[in-house]
Amino acid sequence: MTRVKVVMKTSGEPVKRIAVGIQQGNAERILQGQTDRDGVAEFGALRGSGRVFVDGRPQYQGPLDKEILIELWNLTSGAGEGGDGAPSGIGGGSIAYPSMQTRGLMVNGREVLTDSEGYIVHPAEWSDDFVRALAEQDGLVLTDEHWEVIHHLRDFYTRKHVQCTVRDMLKHFRQAWGKEKGSNKYLHQLFPRGGPQKQGNRLAGLLRTKGEH
Repeated sequence: MTRVKVVMKTSGEPVKRIAVGIQQGNAERILQGQTDRDGVAEFGALRGSGRVFVDGRPQYQGPLDKEILIELWNLTSGAGEGGDGAPSGIGGGSIAYPSMQTRGLMVNGREVLTDSEGYIVHPAEWSDDFVRALAEQDGLVLTDEHWEVIHHLRDFYTRKHVQCTVRDMLKHFRQAWGKEKGSNKYLHQLFPRGGPQKQGNRLAGLLRTKGEH
């Protein structure tokens, strides 16, 4: 029995109900499966080497006759140079999963899909106009400070391939804005619907993070 276990790298949480495919050697056919509640997809006994795809993206290449652990930075990541799923930047992919409830956000006359909480489904569709449309839907009047936070979140993700934590945000904005404005209280005043790690990440076109505020 070949078992593929898919978990989130930062939290260790299993990724449930996500498509897993295995391609043996040079075979054209890809065996299809799906992870269960424990993040595990099981296949028959497989021999030799091959590739493993998660949600259509290659995440592993090597021996198939063992339990294979795949750790994802996020649900839009493809295999990085080290094969650990670290994304090379923002864009591409999709956060869609079975039974996801989506809604359309009109951006310049074009519908952009978000999930039920407002997180963008296809990160490559993010734009400044998406920010304006989502902010209007949230009843948020954007200021230069909002844009500074949004672009900092995206820049941080591009450089480090993980979402910026509140601690890192506070450190950055205390240096940029001073102690009073670079505070947790002030950042939550800027983003009243969940703080910078929820509302901020939604506006920045990023994903949920464990321990959101």
